[in-house]
Amino acid sequence: MLTKKFFTTIILFFLSTNLVVKADTPYFLDFKYVLNNSDAGKKAQTFLQNKLSKGLDNLKKKEKSIQESEKKIIQQKKILSTEDYKNKVKELRSNVSSLQKERNNLLESVAKQRTYARNELLKALNPIIKDYMNEKKIRMVVDKKSLLLADENLDITKEITAKLNKKLKSIKLN
Repeated sequence: MLTKKFFTTIILFFLSTNLVVKADTPYFLDFKYVLNNSDAGKKAQTFLQNKLSKGLDNLKKKEKSIQESEKKIIQQKKILSTEDYKNKVKELRSNVSSLQKERNNLLESVAKQRTYARNELLKALNPIIKDYMNEKKIRMVVDKKSLLLADENLDITKEITAKLNKKLKSIKLN
């Protein structure tokens, strides 16, 4: 009789510790996937890629124009007076400098908007994750990039992405 109680106690102990371990199991989320594949994330990326592409195309046109001006100046070097030649070279350098500033401004602007979009997505994502954790009684969520190896059943990325898509359709970047 004593051994029966002893075995029952041991079995209950192992079952209760097993339940505690399950409750404390950290789940993981691939933040990069959520940010890149949510509806709002995709729209923001498309907008930023288009802005960058159009801006770079515009800069390439200006660069070609500057190169053509440079060729003309080189061809006219023998015809122009030294003073005129120096003025045209100075103007050309000014145009090149202006083009470089414009390129830097474009890249900086896109980077700022990308950071803003990421922050907005994270602002919307945090309450969703908290609600999901309360709903599923999860105590910890870890970013997938911090993991070495994990059971795919602990991945909550798809569920969180779906909830984010319902809550946030797009991010205003203009």
